[in-house]
Amino acid sequence: MTGPVRSVSQALAILRLLAETSPLSLSEIGRMVGLSPSSCLNLLKTLAGEGVVERDPRTKYYRLAHGWSGLDVLRDGAAQRLIDRAQPLMVRFAQSFDAAVGLWKMVSRERTRLVSRAESNAGMRLHLADAQRQPLGGGAVGRALAAVQGVDGAELRRRFAPVRWQADLSFETYAEQVREAAERGFAVDQGFTHRGVCTVAAGIARGAPGFCLSASILAGSRSAGEIEALGAGLLGLGAALTPEG
Repeated sequence: MTGPVRSVSQALAILRLLAETSPLSLSEIGRMVGLSPSSCLNLLKTLAGEGVVERDPRTKYYRLAHGWSGLDVLRDGAAQRLIDRAQPLMVRFAQSFDAAVGLWKMVSRERTRLVSRAESNAGMRLHLADAQRQPLGGGAVGRALAAVQGVDGAELRRRFAPVRWQADLSFETYAEQVREAAERGFAVDQGFTHRGVCTVAAGIARGAPGFCLSASILAGSRSAGEIEALGAGLLGLGAALTPEG
């Protein structure tokens, strides 16, 4: 029995990505779908030739062509399945770690949106507002996404520029925190985004481009070792959501 045609699966991954997050550059698409620049370019040229994708000659960004951008089958399929799988696992995680847990999705080149959440049943607990949005570079989520996507310095600075931090944070410190996140697999925001709140986040590295998990706790309520354990737990949760094969 023959298996799936890899190039077809990759082309559909590009279409789903552009249906949710658009416009994007060649390098952004390649990073988020997991393709080399040459393979990504060949697929985009093919899709453009078939009239499915269009490229802005001025900005060089890609988007779905007119008539394709409103197709629900592209917009809702893979992302919604991931969200459905995530919810019960997030509930268990929130109870185990006594944290407010979120699943975030990159919805544009400027924003992420909370697409699912869970919290513990402790008497005193943090709460995430449904469907909230934040700047793409903001919080632990912004750092974790930049790390897993391997963005360059110029793109990192573009994401950082519009963020309003509640505590002073230089771009140099932010960039170093992104480098640390790339090394250990998760990012930590200690009160820079919300005073009194520590958030740990891990981008989902495979099978779910533009998705990120977060866990928020009261600042100072956990030791450094417990925060490391929280980050490791998020990495395990992300791997459980996107099993290989």
